[in-house]
Amino acid sequence: MAEILLLTVAPGAPGSVLPALEFLPHRVRTMGFDPSALVDLPNSELVALDARKDLQSARATSRLLQVAGLAAPLLLIVTEGGLTALSAEWGARDFILASASPGEVEARIRLALATPVMVGAGQPEEAISQGNLVINPVAYTAKLHGRSLDLTYKEFELLRYLAAHPGRVFTRTQLLQEVWGYDYYGGTRTVDVHVRRLRAKLGPENDQLIGTVRNVGYRFDAPKERRAKVSDKVDRTDWSPLGAPVAEPSLSVPEGLLGDETSTPSRLDV
Repeated sequence: MAEILLLTVAPGAPGSVLPALEFLPHRVRTMGFDPSALVDLPNSELVALDARKDLQSARATSRLLQVAGLAAPLLLIVTEGGLTALSAEWGARDFILASASPGEVEARIRLALATPVMVGAGQPEEAISQGNLVINPVAYTAKLHGRSLDLTYKEFELLRYLAAHPGRVFTRTQLLQEVWGYDYYGGTRTVDVHVRRLRAKLGPENDQLIGTVRNVGYRFDAPKERRAKVSDKVDRTDWSPLGAPVAEPSLSVPEGLLGDETSTPSRLDV
């Protein structure tokens, strides 16, 4: 018998989320998606996350669990339609369909508890530093030149995702799936709107960090070191337009024509 913590926003008994639990002897405690509570979870051998309906919130919760350093294995409860959204970024040990039989649920719980925790699992993400832009995924903050950017959750996630893959081009559909989730039914125009807002908040001197690839999508252009500026002033006595050195022109004057340099020029007789 295992101690299971079920994270769900669904009301009612655990059986309303995973009916097979009603036929198994495990002790199940339910809890909501409150971010502040996820930092200090009660002791449990297994954490089950309800991802049946709201994949976006469930994915955000799984990321917070990783940041908080969850030690217990994470088991996702999903529907068949939600399988396309699962990836390694969820940090889950395994998944189970909500319609699974008691025998299958018991087997998956047993295997999840028996599998050793992978090295590095549950470790907080490192900050992303790109020039003067520093993104802290733990504190959900982004600073540019030491100044905090006032970003919405989606603006932060979009900037974080692009900055984590500098130089890589993403289509609008890819960004929509990775940042908004597969359960989002809005159009790709949403990505354009958020990119425009991000550029405005980055400011005119830094909006080029998010580059546009015509007819493809967007990419994060890592800032390059500023090159020394070449002076616009050209010493024309030293260089010709073609770049070849030009010698100073000399004028040969017959000796005595100019007279004594110290004397006063005399009037020429006509």
